[in-house]
Amino acid sequence: MNRFDFTPYRRTTVGFDRLFDLLERQARANAGDNYPPFNIERSGEDAYRITLAVAGFKAEDIDITAQQNLLVVKGQRPEPQDREFLHVGIANRGFERRFELADFVRVEAADLADGLLTIDLVREVPEAMKPKKVLIGAQNQLKVIEGDNTAAA
Repeated sequence: MNRFDFTPYRRTTVGFDRLFDLLERQARANAGDNYPPFNIERSGEDAYRITLAVAGFKAEDIDITAQQNLLVVKGQRPEPQDREFLHVGIANRGFERRFELADFVRVEAADLADGLLTIDLVREVPEAMKPKKVLIGAQNQLKVIEGDNTAAA
């Protein structure tokens, strides 16, 4: 496992503690179990999709919880009571997978089909957080310029 030491960066930066803590926490979490496997894809400029391979799980066996900056997906299958297995090669264990979300990312939809759980995410920046152009001599009036990501003072 590659272990990154962020100490030199912590000494020379201010206000990035949350980012370094997040990276270290993810490195520790990913060092363990890799079940179930998953993909993360970008499906648009501000749209993402997480796909988890959850073969054998039904919709009622999976719990998806979204809270601020965290998405938790848990799966728990009931133990079969009336079956006797001679060999168990298909994973029947429960799982918990956590995904750290950026600010303003919310879950839009979730679907389970063909053993794949897809979770669609979208990033919606509030209007108050979008960049605004400040006009010189305009008595502190702000004008939003569509598609402009720069602000002038």
